[in-house]
Amino acid sequence: MSSERLSPRGLAAAGAAFTLWGLFPVYLHALSAVPSIQIIAHRVAWSCLFLCSWMLVRRELGPLATTLGKPRLIAGLATSALLISANWLVYVWSVTHQHIVESSLGYYINPLVNVLLGVLALRERPNAVQWSAIALAALAVLYIAIEAGRPPWIAFALAMSFSLYGFVRKVISVDALPGLATETLLLLVPALGYLAWCEAAGVAAFARAAPAISWLLAGSGIVTAVPLFLFAYGARRLPYSTLGLLQYIAPSLQLACGVLLYHESFAPGRAAGFALLWAALILYAADGLWRGRALARAGV
Repeated sequence: MSSERLSPRGLAAAGAAFTLWGLFPVYLHALSAVPSIQIIAHRVAWSCLFLCSWMLVRRELGPLATTLGKPRLIAGLATSALLISANWLVYVWSVTHQHIVESSLGYYINPLVNVLLGVLALRERPNAVQWSAIALAALAVLYIAIEAGRPPWIAFALAMSFSLYGFVRKVISVDALPGLATETLLLLVPALGYLAWCEAAGVAAFARAAPAISWLLAGSGIVTAVPLFLFAYGARRLPYSTLGLLQYIAPSLQLACGVLLYHESFAPGRAAGFALLWAALILYAADGLWRGRALARAGV
């Protein structure tokens, strides 16, 4: 592994991306009075405007035009757009309805769901340590479900939708920026149509609620795109094992927001389930770190 890939700028960028994602509940909580679907529609519209404007300024509309000219890519990105919009909707609803702790659970188990998806769809073969981590995580989720008296549907929905989104984006092989811009363009018409209907029905939040709400809705495009830029920058300069460790910053901060800022329940029973999950993640992360160092020593 080269010194370039371990650059402080790469670490700072990736760390900042996961930190911003981890603090996103604070932003969304301020929009609790706005229906979740409206928030998503604004997020799509303003993200599309911001991304296309950014690409125009950087003279990078060429890759976007190339992507739009490939029907197979469009079909794949239409699928990924539906998956990420479903993920956004579940996440926004969970934050604005006081389920931040459960949403953090979804992003904790997401890496292990990725491993299972690799087994089922890509015929990958996890090693014994990874299987042990998956089994321990499954035990943790089962315990949390029994303790809560119901399955953690929000966590499952978030983990599955984001894992499937990542899988589709991996398969279709398109760069992050033109890919996300295309996804928002594909979602733009239904988003604008819904916002127009809200305006006609007199239930639109934008410009009707407090000015702060309108500014937060408009800013949702920037807070969506900026972490992605930082993540893409850091991912190109860091080993995969390092990136895998940094990703736990986001759900840890989400959990802290839910418990410390918004006083969601985190009773000893629930905490014990999370402790089992953290043990599984430590096992999984340690295995990834060890394998990454072994490959580096071997010069792979």
